[in-house]
Amino acid sequence: MSESRQRDTRQRIVIATAELFRRQGYNGTSVKQVTAAAAAPFGSLYHFFPGGKEDLGDAVVRSSGQAYLELFEVIYDAADGPAAAISDFFDGAAEVLVETGYLDACPIGTVALEVASTNDRLRRATADVFDSWIAAAGTRLERAGVDAAAAHELALTLVAAVEGGFMLSRAAQSPEPMRAAGRSMRRLVEDALVLSPRRDRPVRSRAARAREAPQPVREGGDLRRSRQRP
Repeated sequence: MSESRQRDTRQRIVIATAELFRRQGYNGTSVKQVTAAAAAPFGSLYHFFPGGKEDLGDAVVRSSGQAYLELFEVIYDAADGPAAAISDFFDGAAEVLVETGYLDACPIGTVALEVASTNDRLRRATADVFDSWIAAAGTRLERAGVDAAAAHELALTLVAAVEGGFMLSRAAQSPEPMRAAGRSMRRLVEDALVLSPRRDRPVRSRAARAREAPQPVREGGDLRRSRQRP
């Protein structure tokens, strides 16, 4: 098999598995279902993933997590500001749930709920993905002017709200939980931006802010503060 065909086969397996994980979870998905859905020879799965289902699960969680991260970044960068980006993201997730009959949820959260206490390798994979989402959202909020600590907390809350929105919307067969989570998150972001003392200026590093702080100088033996330029 040529290298390009091998890449294509591996990618089909990963994509098919992500779809199955979204719909029926990790434990509910068998290797035979994966190879059938990917139209791939049974032995090819073990060729690409020698550790079997656990190897495949780790790859699917990490690749799906990267794809969702890139989707968030595209939506955020295209939006008219951070608050609008939050609304766009949650509204988009709600629409996907409706269009797919509440079957197409996030595979990361689905797997995390199943394996948190039973499979440490996959638990670490889901935790790594969530951490990457939190870091990316926090960085963008900080760039918008939110204090670093507040930006991190908002980003963590954002990820929790998304995953909770998926779960509640699927259970209720309604987009309203996801939309309500989005509205609440938007208000939190708007409040954080209003409260930010530097919201109209670019966020600088702690070291840069320290360099701008008034420095003590001695004049005539007295310790006085130097004037800080505006």
